[in-house]
Amino acid sequence: MTTIRQQDMIDSVFDALQFISYYHPVDFIQALYAAWQREESQAAKDAMAQILVNSRMCAEGHRPICQDTGIVTVFVKVGMQVNWDAEMGLSDMINEGVRRAYTHPDNLLRASILDDPDGARRNTGDNTPAVINYEIVPGDRVEVHVAAKGGGSEAKSKFAMLNPSDSVVDWVLEMVPKMGAGWCPPGMLGIGVGGTAEKAMLLAKEALLDPIDIQDLQQRGASNRAEELRLELFDRVNALGIGAQGLGGLTTVLDVKVKDFPSHAANKAVAIIPNCAATRHAHFVLDGSGPSLQQPPSLDDWPKISAAGSDAAKRVNLDEVTAEEVHSWKPGDTLLLNGKMLTGRDAAHKRIVDMLDRAEELPVSLENRFIYYVGPVDPVRDEVVGPAGPTTATRMDKFTRRVLEDTGLLGMIGKAERGQTAIDAIRDQGSVYLMAVGGAAYLVSKAITSAKVVAFEDLGMEAIYEFEVKDMPVTVAVDSSGDSVHRSGPQLWQKKIEERAISVQAS
Repeated sequence: MTTIRQQDMIDSVFDALQFISYYHPVDFIQALYAAWQREESQAAKDAMAQILVNSRMCAEGHRPICQDTGIVTVFVKVGMQVNWDAEMGLSDMINEGVRRAYTHPDNLLRASILDDPDGARRNTGDNTPAVINYEIVPGDRVEVHVAAKGGGSEAKSKFAMLNPSDSVVDWVLEMVPKMGAGWCPPGMLGIGVGGTAEKAMLLAKEALLDPIDIQDLQQRGASNRAEELRLELFDRVNALGIGAQGLGGLTTVLDVKVKDFPSHAANKAVAIIPNCAATRHAHFVLDGSGPSLQQPPSLDDWPKISAAGSDAAKRVNLDEVTAEEVHSWKPGDTLLLNGKMLTGRDAAHKRIVDMLDRAEELPVSLENRFIYYVGPVDPVRDEVVGPAGPTTATRMDKFTRRVLEDTGLLGMIGKAERGQTAIDAIRDQGSVYLMAVGGAAYLVSKAITSAKVVAFEDLGMEAIYEFEVKDMPVTVAVDSSGDSVHRSGPQLWQKKIEERAISVQAS
């Protein structure tokens, strides 16, 4: 019999979560670098370069890859011959490890978990509780997989109960474009097939823990139906031309993972869960010999490339920018922002609209200002602000027209595409939407030279800040006439990929 100490589990969970907050898995870095090398879309290539540079900075500085440090998901296999030297239950041990990891003073992680999710939505303050899945297995040890899943990519999860004769491939190819770019491609797709509704979702989530090995599979060939699906979907999803950050390009997924399970004869449950460019997971085993701590990778595994971007980038002074200047920007233009901007996301937008409904004066003027959709990590040491990458912009779509019409807001900055409701409002008001790269949060934070809360301090990370920035890189995603690069870019690259395939077949 093996005896596992309570403190060993707590310490191992703590260490794993701190580790994955700033170290990408090396297989992800290698796959992304290979995709960057073969990418032909300059916009997508620049976005991947920012993600790679950000990753190296985080590995060196031990700060989070993304400001959304995730909801913790844990898969635990407990050996039947394990004894516990513990006063706490196993879930409490794991949650204590989460609590310590997210409140560690040297590397504070953002607390994103809200209690009473359809009511008061109060932040628990320490990112607990984790979502924990248990399996009792033969043996005398405890095997643990820990992941930190970002809300933006989790929000794009899809499920369907197909008819037995329906095509899984057709359904996936229908769903992926509907997911948009809010899951921050390039990343991975986890797909679960079979079982029941909840089992398919669990299979999809668990599949994302597997290493990236699609090139190995391509070389040796498929040996079962799940591997056949992987190969077909990898090629066909990338042929959609969605590309990095949805800007259009050759690589949308770095790998597709498929797990299946026996199902009822009347059902074919299918689930998709994407993993974003902030892929974070770790594995450890407790065997009674003490805590199991992660081993740092070599920084030599990270490529040394530049995130300088296009030489045609335009510098913009946010303190002096005019509507006429905004109207001159076109989709795909690269801008370097300088000066002062405000921040605000879901809770702040709702409160702003509620105050407008009551004809109350806002605590800060939005007239001719730009607002950045962000919930930053708290700073440590000499930082002005912690990692501060963009959040998914579509969540603000329902507020956009009201805010533009009634406050004089000039522009917005966020992640991924906008929906038609927001695009119509941007066009009608002659506003603009700019896109920052999701998955480059630490890199973005280095462009922020000052930060202070100016309104709604009680909202924590969702408060309104005023940032002063220097050369913060963004792309014009929706211009003042309503043209969207997230539509034109993928359309262009899907056509290019199709033409290339036809040319290869003809030759």
